[in-house]
Amino acid sequence: MTAHPAGMTYADYLHLPTLLSAQQPLSDRHDELLFIVIHQAKELWLKQMLHEVDLAIRLIGEGDYAPAYKALARISRIQSVMTLSWDVLATLTPVDYADFRGALGTSSGFQSAQFRELEYRFGLKDPKYLDYHEGGSEGHRRLTAALEAPSLWDAAEGARERLGADSWLAVYRDSSRWFELYQLAEKLVDIDDALAGWRHKHLLTVERIIGNKTGTGGSAGARYLASTLEKRAFPELWALRTHL
Repeated sequence: MTAHPAGMTYADYLHLPTLLSAQQPLSDRHDELLFIVIHQAKELWLKQMLHEVDLAIRLIGEGDYAPAYKALARISRIQSVMTLSWDVLATLTPVDYADFRGALGTSSGFQSAQFRELEYRFGLKDPKYLDYHEGGSEGHRRLTAALEAPSLWDAAEGARERLGADSWLAVYRDSSRWFELYQLAEKLVDIDDALAGWRHKHLLTVERIIGNKTGTGGSAGARYLASTLEKRAFPELWALRTHL
């Protein structure tokens, strides 16, 4: 058991001097701080979701489903918080954003290695996103590892095969027989549903602030985001509903 150091404070434990000094606006505009805080908070939540998905994949592989459900439920709860944070960013008007947008240079949320890593860990493995991270960088290394590692969907498929269900449609048609798999599938749909909601709110927020302008870093902005709305990490679980 680890002893608690005598005299440790809240600020010490959370490394608050380091954390709170990480917001460094490059302009003198009031609203740039909000933009930085929102995106840094998202990266922290992404870090936690990656932590949870790694645990869930391991637990599913071990057949330990109840704690895996807890980790997956936590992911979808975090997604809800992240989606709500777009409402805070949406208080930034087009005029407010234009005042400091130039300070962002070529940086873009499109370059978030953790977001792509999370997609890979879910099972959305598009290798083209490796090209946005320089070879040898930490982001490139992590994405390469996630691309090669078993995904959450791989873990779910492995569980279905081990337990002997012919297909996910069969699981849903006899949910009482395959209840562990049925619960697992619904937890995955919760995550996919929340991811779709996050994408949609992201699109609306970008449209509200910059319309159809090109995004920072040269991305297509709202047009690119609109193209992602149909993406599903677990498409088989959506498709089977038509056949029930």
